[in-house]
Amino acid sequence: MFIQQAYKGKTEWWRYVIGLVIIFLGWQLFGALPWFGAVILEAGPDVLTLSQEEWMRVLDSNLNFFLLLLSFAVGLAALLFVVKYLHAQSIKDATTSRKKVDWGRFFFGFSIVAVFTVVTTLIDYNMQPEDYLWNFKTVPFLILAAIALIMVPLQTSFEEYLFRGYIMQGIGVLAGNRWVPLVITSVIFGSLHLFNPEVEKLGYIIMVYYIGTGFLLGIMTLMDEGMELALGFHAGNNLVGALLVTADWTAFETNSVLKDVSNPEAGLDILLPILIVYPIFLFLMARTYRWTNWKERLFGKVNRPEPIKYPEEI
Repeated sequence: MFIQQAYKGKTEWWRYVIGLVIIFLGWQLFGALPWFGAVILEAGPDVLTLSQEEWMRVLDSNLNFFLLLLSFAVGLAALLFVVKYLHAQSIKDATTSRKKVDWGRFFFGFSIVAVFTVVTTLIDYNMQPEDYLWNFKTVPFLILAAIALIMVPLQTSFEEYLFRGYIMQGIGVLAGNRWVPLVITSVIFGSLHLFNPEVEKLGYIIMVYYIGTGFLLGIMTLMDEGMELALGFHAGNNLVGALLVTADWTAFETNSVLKDVSNPEAGLDILLPILIVYPIFLFLMARTYRWTNWKERLFGKVNRPEPIKYPEEI
């Protein structure tokens, strides 16, 4: 079991408290300092009068994108440090219950969401071309692509290792079951998007999408007994999104190929992924990797493994 991998390290509750403090400081304090410093240097004395939206537009788009993602990279480094040295757990055991990380699963998760995003965007572009502007500029896009290929997987890996790895395993061993960490990590994951500009634009209904995405990634992890699918899926979703389409009201405004200039409204666009698309993704994964025993894997107990008794101990 994936959650039981935590028992290969040290699982006292206070270690998770200290670990989360270290991770938070690395991510939100030390990781964010370069971005804050660059904004202050660029804006000068006017920085105190800027709104939150104006803060995000002070820097060049690519520099802003890089520095924002840098905080997640620092957070990932802090998280891996905590796992290895505070919990004495291997990175492999924080990733999967398999003997080694299955990169085939990673690329499968990446591919299905990447292909889906490209195909649906092209269909929408051809059906409603008035909703898009051609935003492609060779040099800015190539710089964006170089940044995104390196930094986006670090950002998404941080979020996966934090929620589907560290916190899910920690709550799982403390709660003794699987459904509590699934619910808690999914709700917290979605709630951290509360201050995204998309929420202000579309309203709180979009939190259904964010929390639903948390449940999707959590179910992938528990059913597959490892994070490879979730790691790939999250990376594919964010990477293709950053390169393909941007908008004035999204968290990351990039030098992407297209710019969405439509007036977004919260409705079926929010509910369709949760009710139709996400179940299809899970169905494809379940058929590919022959998932069974859904009740036990999603709601079963998490027990400390019995120590192995060697012949001389019996």
